[in-house]
Amino acid sequence: MDVRAMQQQARVVIIGGGVIGCSILYHLTKQGWTDVVLLERKELTAGSTWHAAGGFHTINGNANVARLQAYTCGIYREIQELSGQDVGAHYVGGLLVAATEQRWEFLRAEHARHHVLGIESELLGPAEIAKLVPIMEMKDVIGAIYDPLEGYLDPSGATYAYAGAARAAGATIHRHTMVEGLARRQSGEWEVRTDKGTIVAEHVVNAAGLWAREVGRMAGVDLPLVPMEHHYLITDDLPELKGRPEMPSVADLDGGLYLRQEHDGMLLGVYERDAVPWAVAGTPWDYAENELLIPDLDRLGEDLTRGFERYPAIANAGIKRIVNGPFTFSPDGNPLVGPIAGLPNYWVACGIMAGFVQGGGIGRSLAEWIIDGQPSIDVHGMDIARFDPRLPEPVTIARAREFYGRRFDIPYPNEIWPVGRPLKTSPLYAAHEAKGAVFMSSFGFEAPAYFAPPGAPFEETPTFRRSNAFAIIGEECRAVRASVGVVDMSAVSKFQVDGPGAEAFLRKVIASPLPAVGRTLPALLLSKVGRIIGDLNVSRLAGDSYLLTAPTFMQAIYMRWFEEHGRGLDVALRNVTDELGGLFVAGPRAAALIDALSAHHRIGSAVAPGELTKAAIGYAPCHVLASDRIGEMGFELYTPTVHLYPLYRQIMVAGAGMGIRDIGIRAFSTLVMEHAPGTTLREMSQDHTVAECGYGELLDRTRDDYIGCAAALASLDGEPEYRLVALRVDTVDADPAGEEPVWVGDAYVGATSSGYYGHTVGYAMAMAFLDAAGRAEGAALEVSVLGERRPAHIVPLPFPKG
Repeated sequence: MDVRAMQQQARVVIIGGGVIGCSILYHLTKQGWTDVVLLERKELTAGSTWHAAGGFHTINGNANVARLQAYTCGIYREIQELSGQDVGAHYVGGLLVAATEQRWEFLRAEHARHHVLGIESELLGPAEIAKLVPIMEMKDVIGAIYDPLEGYLDPSGATYAYAGAARAAGATIHRHTMVEGLARRQSGEWEVRTDKGTIVAEHVVNAAGLWAREVGRMAGVDLPLVPMEHHYLITDDLPELKGRPEMPSVADLDGGLYLRQEHDGMLLGVYERDAVPWAVAGTPWDYAENELLIPDLDRLGEDLTRGFERYPAIANAGIKRIVNGPFTFSPDGNPLVGPIAGLPNYWVACGIMAGFVQGGGIGRSLAEWIIDGQPSIDVHGMDIARFDPRLPEPVTIARAREFYGRRFDIPYPNEIWPVGRPLKTSPLYAAHEAKGAVFMSSFGFEAPAYFAPPGAPFEETPTFRRSNAFAIIGEECRAVRASVGVVDMSAVSKFQVDGPGAEAFLRKVIASPLPAVGRTLPALLLSKVGRIIGDLNVSRLAGDSYLLTAPTFMQAIYMRWFEEHGRGLDVALRNVTDELGGLFVAGPRAAALIDALSAHHRIGSAVAPGELTKAAIGYAPCHVLASDRIGEMGFELYTPTVHLYPLYRQIMVAGAGMGIRDIGIRAFSTLVMEHAPGTTLREMSQDHTVAECGYGELLDRTRDDYIGCAAALASLDGEPEYRLVALRVDTVDADPAGEEPVWVGDAYVGATSSGYYGHTVGYAMAMAFLDAAGRAEGAALEVSVLGERRPAHIVPLPFPKG
């Protein structure tokens, strides 16, 4: 037990002494904050950390999470040297194995993406794999990605190395110190009440792992995570391994298992389809360190059978040990990290099922967030605000089980997972369903992706290539260009800003000019260091009343940002997304349609793009925003949700003779890119500056009172290394989607940020950040699409017709 007396004050208190808490502690000290304290109820590593398999690798579906995993792989040598604690790292390399053509296609694309991420990997064929993994049956194996920086370590050693390095820099750790409650003082500080006394802290970090839900509830927060049982086995020694170099770690994706060498035996883990949640009602406080769950090998029968077929030497070995321990999972398998809206200086870092893969990157990012106000790279993929804070517990459990069971499934970009749906729907859901809508979910909200043709049931084929929905989406795009289309925009995030302090608040958070009454303008949000947080549209309804609209998935992130920066100002901020339904009506005949529904006012002919009016469209009171966002005259109609279905019905009746049709989000997104590309979290991301994106015209040059002003304006003075350009890519049956490397010969010159096939321009489009060589006149550009280089060239915007 620590003999050091409990201090009464600290700048940061971290709750939880696993690998994540200790990594955050170390990274805070690395960035100069040493008045930091970690509290652990028992011993360090006493939760999930001690029984982890300890592997580390770089692969992740989110590019920036993959970057942070690569950082984690490289941090272990540093903390070992600083602490003097051996982390037991074995940099044996790692293999991601493909045994199907679809998986091999995915791995080739992933390998190409590694160039963008700065990860040095290589593709291996069966003969090379067999030399590295002599116990693998090669019958179906096609190839693998090999990363030399992957491997495994001693979980306890790595955790104590983080702790030792932090202590050496001045941090304090109190073991056997139980946190019993949290309370926020009027001053804004937090009282952390323990069985050894109370510490008053400026910041509190919940890194409590298996007990994160309980620590969250101390502050009134329900976290969307659940512990799941997870098995792995350790075999007796295998004769095939004796006296030879250590094997690389293997993720056998088609076999659904992972394995690595353990002395002369093997450690083999599986993610069974029928995942089992643990301690759903709450983790017992008396769950002891070194306590495991009762194994249930019957659940693993099918998975182990596949493993034994691929690795027959393991089938012939005895089992030395069976581990069944709980790990916490979020609904999408990625961590829950960041601040909690409405609770200043309360931070979470939990739901991390791969702590030795992600712990270093999470520690660095959260330390930057606490100290600087934002991480140095976009971390939306692990930001807790990517989930609705009202997400019901049954949905969290169902989706976590779904993710666990599909841990090694191929992540097809067009595949929509069904569990926990529908969760939130617009009043048009039933009408759209009757018309054949195929729904996609964003932030829990169902919106039509496209409308399947009538007749036989339609099911889209999961693929990285053009699917059997390609022609359907193309037809929707062409219909809008020819006549008029209508899109359900109910899921769009909508915020009402009112009060005497409304303009002062917006002048603070908006980096762009504010509109006059009756106008709408696009706007940027910047971080303190001038990076792009995101974008939205600002509509001024009256002198001190505004309506802000933004992408669906940014709802909680923006609201948290607004609340943080609205404190102390006389302004009322409301999230009105659920109160206001929305439709977007656009196309050459859209103005005539709106004229027909606005009686003698003829609103469609009376307004120009950027103008805003309040009018009755049909029987529905609407905010009408004229917009040319797809290059055709369009109208965003926002009305109270109770009026949405009657409004939609009247629009469809009035447009029947004009060729009106329902349009899904995929067609809408394609049309937007054809005319005015710029996608939140792709181009408009804190990974990029205003100068790189060429968005200088969106900045307000007449004032200097908005967040990030000085840094953003300063970035415009120099020539950035990379600039955003539009590309036409010559493709056959697969199109760019973002994060593909761009080449001139063998020289890497940049990467795509987003991409679609432009159905009404006639070719594949991409936006890309290229260096000077890539932007040089006549440069012979190539884009890696599914690992195959395709010719490309720079085109002006809007994308010209081919």
